[in-house]
Amino acid sequence: MRDDAYAPPAIWTWDKESGGRFAAINRPVAGATHDRDLPVGRHPLQLYSMGTPNGVKVTIMLEELLAAGNADAEYDAWLIRISEGDQFGSGFVGINPNSKIPALVDRSGDEPLAIFESGAILMHLAERFGAFLPTEPGARARVLSWLFWQMGSAPFLGGGFGHFYAYAPMKIEYAIDRYAMETKRQLDVLDRQLADHRYVAGEDYSIADMAIWPWYGQLVQGQLYDAAEFLQVGEYTHVRRWADELGARAPVRRGRMVNRVIGDPAEQLRERHDSSDFEQRTQDKLAATDA
Repeated sequence: MRDDAYAPPAIWTWDKESGGRFAAINRPVAGATHDRDLPVGRHPLQLYSMGTPNGVKVTIMLEELLAAGNADAEYDAWLIRISEGDQFGSGFVGINPNSKIPALVDRSGDEPLAIFESGAILMHLAERFGAFLPTEPGARARVLSWLFWQMGSAPFLGGGFGHFYAYAPMKIEYAIDRYAMETKRQLDVLDRQLADHRYVAGEDYSIADMAIWPWYGQLVQGQLYDAAEFLQVGEYTHVRRWADELGARAPVRRGRMVNRVIGDPAEQLRERHDSSDFEQRTQDKLAATDA
């Protein structure tokens, strides 16, 4: 569908809903819309998130830290339902003025430390636990380069391609073509890098992999936007190899389940407060108990 007759006005005003899946929560101003305190669990690390790709980055990191023996990485994960506007509650805005998931509060110090933006959270956890981020300057620079590549590139995949291909109220050929082209270029960048390296930043698994896999790994595995055929992801053999290897890791599988609200109920752990929750409190088990 095209709108060749549209001409932008001299001054844009917000006088109509944009339509589409997220119209009810989209607005051109920041700040809280309602009062709501955030819950606090028993662990020093309190995560407020949802199982979108940006949220999954952090839960993968936390599960990888626990699997590596870092007991102090135990965490409570609270579900923030972005489709219902939970991110505009006063408590959440208080720790993330940008009202986007994920947000983390680290209560291990003298004062609670609030961190927002998934890349900043990954760096904080990596530096706190001394894991998945090298200290040698060259290796560290490579990991951070790819971490920030993801932070800069994913909006073209998510807010660009994903929005116009999967969520926009009308199919706009120009927009889909524009963002499909950029998404495929990014996949080619990643494929060329992975042709020569086991992991994105070299031969060691790092926060760069944890940041990139929930977006590009799930995309080539057909788990994002149902767009694998459209984008011909089979062309990117090295990305597919890497995505499958990471997807088979137990911490990655667990991280993908946390704060998840779609798909197989057996893979949805809407809140996570203990490692036993994966066996006892997935959505299928809770539904069976309620029945």
